[in-house]
Amino acid sequence: MELQDRRIVLGITGGIAAYKAIEVCRRLVSEGAHVIPVLTNAAHNMIGPTTLSALASEPVKTSMFSDSNPIPHTRLGQDSDLILVCPATARIISDYRTGRSADLLSATLIATVAPVVICPAMHTEMWEHPAVQENLAVLADRGTIIVGPEQGRLAGGDVGTGRLASPETIVEAVIATLKGRPTTGNRPLSGRRVVISAGGTREAIDPVRFIGNRSSGKQGHALAAAAAELGADVTLVTTSDLPTPAGVRRRVDVESAAEMHTVMMAESNDADVIIMSAAVADFRPVSVAERKLKKTDGVPGVELEPTVDILAALGERKPPAQVLVGFAAETDDLEANAADKLKRKGADLLVANDVSAPGVGFAHDTNAVTIFGSDGSALVVPLSSKDAIARAVLTAVIDRLPSESKNP
Repeated sequence: MELQDRRIVLGITGGIAAYKAIEVCRRLVSEGAHVIPVLTNAAHNMIGPTTLSALASEPVKTSMFSDSNPIPHTRLGQDSDLILVCPATARIISDYRTGRSADLLSATLIATVAPVVICPAMHTEMWEHPAVQENLAVLADRGTIIVGPEQGRLAGGDVGTGRLASPETIVEAVIATLKGRPTTGNRPLSGRRVVISAGGTREAIDPVRFIGNRSSGKQGHALAAAAAELGADVTLVTTSDLPTPAGVRRRVDVESAAEMHTVMMAESNDADVIIMSAAVADFRPVSVAERKLKKTDGVPGVELEPTVDILAALGERKPPAQVLVGFAAETDDLEANAADKLKRKGADLLVANDVSAPGVGFAHDTNAVTIFGSDGSALVVPLSSKDAIARAVLTAVIDRLPSESKNP
């Protein structure tokens, strides 16, 4: 069974396609999932709770205030491996996009770091409305999985796009989303706050040009996704325009080293783990031209000065229980340079790679690293996907968290 021991919240809203959620529920349970159905008030107009309660793993839940648990949305959000909204009306899509807590289902959606799969179903005119499409685009950018509607017969005899995807397609999407993800009982970073920097900073020369580097932010975003999967409360500080990984609680977009320094220092105060995977520029122009420099002005004399050393600053103020991870992109003498940087910066771990090697480092979907520890350890991770590299780094982080900070 593909979903054995997976806890899934099945949210059902008041669309006419709500009756199909009964078959989705049956299929999820048949695959071994523990299904908790949550109905909105409008859904009661479409299907009765008795049938769902009989088919699901727990009785239907409908209210923020009728549950024995005083904060049911928090429990549902924290204890679930995935939240599935089927069908998803225009209303719940809007509520989720804007963070509006209107009922138990919408409150649960914004109280979870688990992956969310939504299955829109509505009339064609509603599906094609710019507001609905914009809301879906924002949710997709945040990492929400969208199982789009099909074309076919709709309520009232109309024909068009907006018909709920088939139960088979929906369950396949759930299986694909959870494949390889840890279960709720295996999230060793649950309750821990992790701050991750990503991407390459840009140091302005004039309003058009900048000093930068080749970092894409892919490794940092992979780390954020993996940390969220392991239960962490993740803050991602990034210069990249990559989508926000699923489960990431907070994203802060920055551009320059100075901006990243300000944010990272503020975010580090109560962090359990800090991962500085961003490629921070070492130098910046002393002064920035107020207008674009033109060829007719001659070759500009750009005077440079060092940028702030963010990793070293974090190392100086690091409390004993905090785990600090740095990154080093090298082209030669990797081991010697990494060992020196690890010591100078006051980090617990330093992830070093040879960016001149094929398939390694900037812009690639793969990477190969050596994870150096302040205890003298060195773990070589051969060429792998950046997701696999992220998991290796976080395993090393978890091993170094104080025993009282680890979750069973």
